[in-house]
Amino acid sequence: MKLALFLTLLRMLLAPLFIAVYLYFPNLTYVLLLILILCELTDIFDGFAARRLRGVTELGKILDPMADSIVRSSILIAFTQGIVALPIMIVLLFIYRDFMISTLRTLCALKGTALAARASGKIKAVIQAVVIFGIVLMLILQGHGWITVETLQQVSLYGVLAAAIYSLGSGLEYAMANRSAIKQAWVRQSTF
Repeated sequence: MKLALFLTLLRMLLAPLFIAVYLYFPNLTYVLLLILILCELTDIFDGFAARRLRGVTELGKILDPMADSIVRSSILIAFTQGIVALPIMIVLLFIYRDFMISTLRTLCALKGTALAARASGKIKAVIQAVVIFGIVLMLILQGHGWITVETLQQVSLYGVLAAAIYSLGSGLEYAMANRSAIKQAWVRQSTF
């Protein structure tokens, strides 16, 4: 198995581990931070390994963005439970955006059209990662009694809300920038 693909699969396996630790061992906040760091490192190094070691594969091109969505969406869903208590409706905005982009990508691929990645999508991923790291760091602070639960919940809510708004905007920007490819994919083929 190529190193890049291995790292991508490892990242997907770390998501349920994060959820289990958060839900069943909430006092192990440093373990959550370690898992999160491993997720982000595998994200960085799988792309580096694919390009540097010439390990770019069609499967990797599909699995890498899927792994990103799985990890970040899983963590945000987990944060709807427990002490963070995010509203599920805000978290669903991330999931709907990712489904929309994945569906458009698949539709266009079936028609032989590739949708170009956008810088706004990369920025969205960074913003989500920063917000998730921030929540985990606040869990550590709250565990030491340095901030209140109310502060943790309020700052988490505003951070995730800001990330969700940017995420939706990046999804719209993605669709607008690729509208000709999307329109071409929706054109009905003639059946002669």
